[in-house]
Amino acid sequence: MNRYIKFLGAIALGMTLTAGMTSCEDYLDKEPDSNVSSDTPFKNFTNMQGYVEEIYNCIPDKAKAYWTTSWNLGDDEVMNPQAESERVIQTQIDLGNYYAWQNNNQFWFAAKKGDLDPTSNNPFNHRLAGHAWYCIAKANKGIQEIENYFTGTTEEKNLILGQLYFFRAWWHFEMMEYLGGLPYIDQVFSASETPRLERLSYVECADRAAEDFQKAADLLPVNWDNTTAGKNTLGKNELRINKITALAYLGKNYLWAASPLMQHGAQLGGAQTYNYSQEYARKAADALGEIIALVEAGQTQYEFASFDYENIYDHKKAAGVDYSYSELFFTSGRSWEQPGGKEALLRGPSAGWSFTRYNFTRTFGPNQLCAQDNHIHQPTANYVKNYGMANGLPLDDPESGWDPKHPFKDRDPRFYHDIVFDGVKYINNEPEGPDKAMKYAGLATGGSMRAVPNASRSGYFYQKLVPHTCQKYDSGSADDYGPNPHSYIPYMRLADVYLMYAEAAAVLGGPQGKSGKCSLSAADAINRLRDRVGAGHVAEKFTGNAFMDEVRRERAVELAFEGFRFNDLQRWLLLTEPKYCVKTSQEFIRVDGPKDPVTEDELKNIGPDYYSYYAENDPAEAEVAEFHEEVILTRNFDTKHYWFPLLREDTYIYSGFEQNPGW
Repeated sequence: MNRYIKFLGAIALGMTLTAGMTSCEDYLDKEPDSNVSSDTPFKNFTNMQGYVEEIYNCIPDKAKAYWTTSWNLGDDEVMNPQAESERVIQTQIDLGNYYAWQNNNQFWFAAKKGDLDPTSNNPFNHRLAGHAWYCIAKANKGIQEIENYFTGTTEEKNLILGQLYFFRAWWHFEMMEYLGGLPYIDQVFSASETPRLERLSYVECADRAAEDFQKAADLLPVNWDNTTAGKNTLGKNELRINKITALAYLGKNYLWAASPLMQHGAQLGGAQTYNYSQEYARKAADALGEIIALVEAGQTQYEFASFDYENIYDHKKAAGVDYSYSELFFTSGRSWEQPGGKEALLRGPSAGWSFTRYNFTRTFGPNQLCAQDNHIHQPTANYVKNYGMANGLPLDDPESGWDPKHPFKDRDPRFYHDIVFDGVKYINNEPEGPDKAMKYAGLATGGSMRAVPNASRSGYFYQKLVPHTCQKYDSGSADDYGPNPHSYIPYMRLADVYLMYAEAAAVLGGPQGKSGKCSLSAADAINRLRDRVGAGHVAEKFTGNAFMDEVRRERAVELAFEGFRFNDLQRWLLLTEPKYCVKTSQEFIRVDGPKDPVTEDELKNIGPDYYSYYAENDPAEAEVAEFHEEVILTRNFDTKHYWFPLLREDTYIYSGFEQNPGW
């Protein structure tokens, strides 16, 4: 922690923040005079809020932290070979090279050293681990000095303290997810000190974080718009930390502490995967249940985005829908409005069009059409199997009705929203030359979009976060400058609260388990999410561990590709299990529609008749043959891979600060 100790000492000497704070002004719409004065940073609400807003500004943008980025580290995604050769973090994790997190600029969590800048509005200058100790030190300094210098009202003081307590816990928690237990820094150190900080266990660290999250929840309002101080930025407070955000992370922190890895330690075999701590699960359910009770009673500003579509394949929402499910992650035609709407509970600052267009949107389809860096995000076939049937049953259930001859028929509605499968109309305008063969997604074995080097090696693409129209023929409708595109992946949204509550409540009592703070059962919480999309409820036959499997499958589908899968497999003690270490491709032959590959002579004459089947029929109805999976790669993980290695320079400071096992 050598360089982090320098942060602790530097902030202990006092902060001198200048006009660089203007990077936060667009973010939280603070007043122009709220830049922190060098001699009175803690004097009043305006100055102190400016001080806090630099911490907001440090929150990394997971999707746009570099030219091309990677955030899905579980069994959910695979990339093409060029990404492997250029050491994208996902491919390094596949190889077991966890040390790559420490210096890989393509990773939002990285311990990047060079050009980190807390005041910058460039997402390239922010990383989670790179900023964490700095932000924790700022929180500690603010908590200490507010008692000495602050002259505002009690309400104003509570707003500041609530945010500082939240951020002290949040930066610790985010590091703990990958690194395990750490020292919990809750004091200011002088520049001359070299503290010997005890490394706590994960659960001990979680207990300390819980104290801060609870303090934040007690101090903060549900909605800043309803406070005297918040009325100065009325309608511009949606990104500020509030009581609901604090309770959500209190619940998440407790659920993670309850989870099998934290309770039983890293191990192989998966025997402990259903063995949670009842005590911590109850605390999690209570915190999350308190939120759900408020939401269900209409006492918060939060609600689920609509899943009502005129054309689900194009993410075209139905008439009258204000905010759609797709707009949780990508907005267009909304004056660069940051995605998330009323469902997002925590977002950081986000740059708009240029970083969306040049760093993100065109890395989800064939490089031939999406001509950006040839690092292509693709869902694995093994993960796509989590998307069950519209009746709510998993594919492998004997009563599900799934048919391998019609594998895309009657699936969970989120499958059609999230996944680009064979036959989906990929280009709405008219492609030219060789691109004609890609008007409809050729994702069968040997199809026009199955080139491993620069298209899909898995047999699927995904468009949950970015619509398939973000390519060179349809780009004017999505990611060019005119429609004002903006992409962002929230750190927390309301659906996750219901999912975490269901998991914690299931630990307490299976499908009918619940918290005393909330009338919903675990099954009710899952069914709320399925009602939103029009999928069937969890079948009553699923009880015990089978019900927990359904909770986990629902989590895999609802939060797909948002960056949570690795930490879920990790905490469930499943990360090393063979089923979750294999990444596969989907192989099959078309029975209906044009057959691939297309010959050169056929390519010259491709017209409406060639694709008449797909022009006239829903691709979900297509018949295929020889539907099976093939292995792309297998991860060789051991118990050491449950945690990232600590920075070597940290472990060299003193013998008590030990490296994670196996590293």
